[in-house]
Amino acid sequence: MPYSIAIDGPAGAGKSTIAKAVARELGYVYIDTGAMYRTVGYYCICNGIPINDETSVVEHTKDIDISIAYDDSGVQQVFLNGENVSSKIRTQEVGEAASKVSQYQPVRDKLVSLQQKLASKASVVMDGRDIGSKVLPDADTKIYLTASVEERARRRARELEQRGESCDIREVEREIAERDHRDMNRANSPLVQVPDAVLVDSSDLTIDETIDAILDIAMKR
Repeated sequence: MPYSIAIDGPAGAGKSTIAKAVARELGYVYIDTGAMYRTVGYYCICNGIPINDETSVVEHTKDIDISIAYDDSGVQQVFLNGENVSSKIRTQEVGEAASKVSQYQPVRDKLVSLQQKLASKASVVMDGRDIGSKVLPDADTKIYLTASVEERARRRARELEQRGESCDIREVEREIAERDHRDMNRANSPLVQVPDAVLVDSSDLTIDETIDAILDIAMKR
């Protein structure tokens, strides 16, 4: 039977970095669900589809093809209509778009179906906003990974600077706080810590310490 680890948490908590490392340690498949929503957001931006118009977004994206593959190193690659967009979906603009389109139920239904299909075939570590609550409600291990808004803003600013993008740390903090509110209060599949998820606050932990904490939790399940 495939084993599943669900990691939920707010934007900038380090879910993808941690989930990738945990999957690598265990020899599981890593599935970055956020990348799928980013791909929808990227498609809308590239095609001039108004992000705030649910009807337009749903109509224009219902037939797009989003698929997942893995390179020789086991790194997830995301394809949009056959094009590898993995490196194009990591901008702040695309992240904001992803947060908005993820509120639309038809978009969620399309991607959740794909995510569940992937998890039925192999042991996975999957991260996102509603993995433990909606996508994999029967996951063997559920983690709620978080960190303070200030710490998440510092990490995001570092990441942007490493890519050569300038940023205002206060603006990044504001955007993260706004995204938290949007993700936690949306009508469809809001971000929640489900009762059987273990809370891991990484504000004062290194990446390695956070990975070890989650591996320890998973091994005890």
